Amino acid sequence: MLLYQQLYQAISADIASRAAKIKLLICDVDGVFSDGRIYLGNQGEELKAFHTRDGYGIKALRQANIEVAVITGRTSSLVEQRMRALTVPYIFQGQENKTAAFKELLQQLQLSADHVAYIGDDLADWEVMQHCGLAIAVQDAHPYLQQYAHLKTSLPGGFGAVREICDLLLIAQGKFMQFSGSST
Repeated sequence: MLLYQQLYQAISADIASRAAKIKLLICDVDGVFSDGRIYLGNQGEELKAFHTRDGYGIKALRQANIEVAVITGRTSSLVEQRMRALTVPYIFQGQENKTAAFKELLQQLQLSADHVAYIGDDLADWEVMQHCGLAIAVQDAHPYLQQYAHLKTSLPGGFGAVREICDLLLIAQGKFMQFSGSST
């Protein structure tokens, strides 16, 4: 895990072991893929900024046969468009109770919770994170989440935190630098 340390931060052997077992990465959207701010235009249009490096990481995970899902409390056509462009097959929007979507994913993919990583930024994410094999808080997550997550990213949400975790999983599983493609 020296490469991950050189790129981002030092991690424990326990975190490396957990990352090596992950078969599904679940991401929140607002505050994780984006910086958490919502821009509203005069005509009511909603705008979000997504980092292309996060997109590259997601596509690399998919190519490495690590599944990806998003579970978000809000509903946005922008999220649908972005996740479809990244070939994310499991998109759960408008989820006030994220646990139901989590359980559906476990059943559909026939996975146990210890094979799942979840990255979030606020208290609504904890209901799922506490059951996952690898619970990750972005660097600027709510302090409660940071306190109880297995790992806190070195980068904030919307600024490469998702890519950092994609790299962690790929490095831990010996699949880093095997992706050929673009960030879309």
